[in-house]
Amino acid sequence: MSYGGVRAYACYISGCGLTRNRNDKSIVCMVTSVNRISTWDIHEGVMTWESPGHPAVIMRLTTLPEMHMAVTVDIESTIKLWDYQNREALATNNLSSPCQLLKAVDTKDGPIVLAGDTLGNLYVFRIPDLHLISRVNVFPYSIDEIYCSPQKKWVFLNQKHPQILPKVFYMSSLLRTSEFSAPVSTNLDFSCCERAFWTPRREDRITMMSRSAPPINTKFVTFDMKLEKIGTETIAKGHLIARFSLKDYKERPEWMGVSDKYMIVCSTLSCLLLFSMNGFRLQTFQYGPEEIVSLWVDPVHVIVTLYDGSLDVYAWKERTPLLRRCYRLQNRKCLPPQSLIFRTLCDDVSIIRVMRNSPAPCFLMAYTLKADFEN
Repeated sequence: MSYGGVRAYACYISGCGLTRNRNDKSIVCMVTSVNRISTWDIHEGVMTWESPGHPAVIMRLTTLPEMHMAVTVDIESTIKLWDYQNREALATNNLSSPCQLLKAVDTKDGPIVLAGDTLGNLYVFRIPDLHLISRVNVFPYSIDEIYCSPQKKWVFLNQKHPQILPKVFYMSSLLRTSEFSAPVSTNLDFSCCERAFWTPRREDRITMMSRSAPPINTKFVTFDMKLEKIGTETIAKGHLIARFSLKDYKERPEWMGVSDKYMIVCSTLSCLLLFSMNGFRLQTFQYGPEEIVSLWVDPVHVIVTLYDGSLDVYAWKERTPLLRRCYRLQNRKCLPPQSLIFRTLCDDVSIIRVMRNSPAPCFLMAYTLKADFEN
């Protein structure tokens, strides 16, 4: 399938998740012009809803699949909440500086939107009215990454600067401001962090990857987050539990992820590597001369996206920590030389891939999953 569009944003808005229920359908929300979003039924290949024209260019899009809602931020820093039942936005608010990152999550205290701006501020908005719950200045510069732990107990924030350490906040302290004198957070002692991944189905464990060159030296560290009480004060601490480096490896890993069995999977341009948390290499899948451009990792799948647009789908084995290579989804669309594969996403019912053919419009390709992933 392919769909026209001019901006490379697409997110699942359906809430099927990792259900293994093949009767579920995937609905994707996309930015289909500079000032409109729309939803598409992947299985039918049809548009199911479209927003009215925005007064300003849409810059960011995220979704809350649990509630079938989407959030946008435009070039004027206006944030809007949408569902695909109504033509008009459900709520509107504003950021004081341009938005760098946007993420909607469902916490035990209710659904929220996290937004990071170019001045290093983290905003927390309440859904469904977009009331501003809190705003915290996290870094002296923009926030580059926001990752929430599986049950949304913690939120990891990163600014890719060699002298700025990543920070983890206790989510409840951002939401229940009357119960905390200040947000509860801690710095993680790991500089030059490039990637981070919370361990699936485990609330407190995060693995990070850093890269330096020359000489090439890639490091992985794993921390367990803990809450501690000192008198009446609640503090957060990160406890280092594992680390290793690949300083003798000739290629730099570009992407990484973690399984719920504490295995670290990472990809270089020419191979897929699987390590234990302490650095013991378990598997290597060679790809040269093919080139890997991105990696999707979830508790069921690892999906390798190749330069030509093809996808290799792997599954985590249930009784071992290893990966099983399942099949290749060959790209049948001829890509011009300037094509860029923006992102690959999976919800266990479908796989979508957003591609951008500059200067032509971007398009979305989708696959519906019919195979059984049981091992």
